[in-house]
Amino acid sequence: MIIEHKTVIADVKLVADFQRYISYWRKRFTEQPITDFCSVIRINSTAPFEEQDNYFLLCDVLPEDRILREELQKQRLKEILEQQQQERNDNNFQGSCMFCNEEFLGNRSVLLNHMAREHTFNIGLPDNIVNCNEFLCTLQKKLDNLQCLYCEKTFRDKNTLKDHMRKKQHRRINPKNREYDRFYVINYLELGKSWEEVQLEDDRELLDHQEDDWSDWEEHPLSAVCLFCEKQAETIEKLCVHMEDAHEFDLLKIKSELGLNFYEQVKLVNFIRRQIHQCRCYGCHEKFKSKADLRTHMEEAKHTSLLPERQTWDQPQYYFPTYENDTLLCTLSDSESDLTAQEQNGNIAIISEDTSKLHALKQSSILNQLLLHESLKN
Repeated sequence: MIIEHKTVIADVKLVADFQRYISYWRKRFTEQPITDFCSVIRINSTAPFEEQDNYFLLCDVLPEDRILREELQKQRLKEILEQQQQERNDNNFQGSCMFCNEEFLGNRSVLLNHMAREHTFNIGLPDNIVNCNEFLCTLQKKLDNLQCLYCEKTFRDKNTLKDHMRKKQHRRINPKNREYDRFYVINYLELGKSWEEVQLEDDRELLDHQEDDWSDWEEHPLSAVCLFCEKQAETIEKLCVHMEDAHEFDLLKIKSELGLNFYEQVKLVNFIRRQIHQCRCYGCHEKFKSKADLRTHMEEAKHTSLLPERQTWDQPQYYFPTYENDTLLCTLSDSESDLTAQEQNGNIAIISEDTSKLHALKQSSILNQLLLHESLKN
């Protein structure tokens, strides 16, 4: 267009759908002269008239062009959100982990959460990603080409690459690589703005208001949500009363009887949350079509208080919450009584030695005897 028709499109990379954009203006240029829409830029203005050239600039200064760009952006965002929703609801996803080759079937979030949990490879929340299959294929292709995903250096073999990414903590993608922008919904939200610009705007807004008067600030208490229904309460005590009355589930009693410390309570809550989210009864493992059906079953069968064996829920995977910002986890008790419960379970806390007389401590340490015994054995 520049060479043959002397026409320049400003900020062409910000046009959401270039093909539709071109089709629209092709039609408009047949209806009216190009000078009705474009600014005329004359080059070689000091040269003789026959050597002067006119170029035509099509940009969003023209209201019609601006409206077209915004409409194309809205249409693109609509398509992206529809695609994202389809992927979120798709339970026929099939893929393998890029680090251990374990196969996964079902929802894409299962694979993404596995890589984040087991391999500390986090590309973001599943709900923030679109065109997930293409994204994973792009990353897998880089690894197949022995390229580090973060520093993008190439290595001689797969083992060297794996060691490099593990030791250098490069199990993440390069945030400066614009190739990945198309896989994140945030990059489609505003016309001509990347995720970095959106975040910078948020930061500027915070800085602009940091001198504001906060004397009239009123803190609104966060509400914790029941494990079995949508009931909310401002305190753990009120929520426990509700769960005991409505669902015959006594969290405080379970904590006391099982001697749960804070982290064990976290794992238990996250386990129950996940089972309820998946519409599965943790008492009999039966799966239901809806949470309402599950709740009816558990209350009628008295399965809310029928917890599985401890090894079922006392797993590292349940350190991770099912729902982001789960307020219930923040209200769990972390009192001194937890230490007593640990002692009852045999988990005695280790108290450090008095190091005020370090030289004497080294001389009398049992480690000296162990070292001597090991030397004689060798």
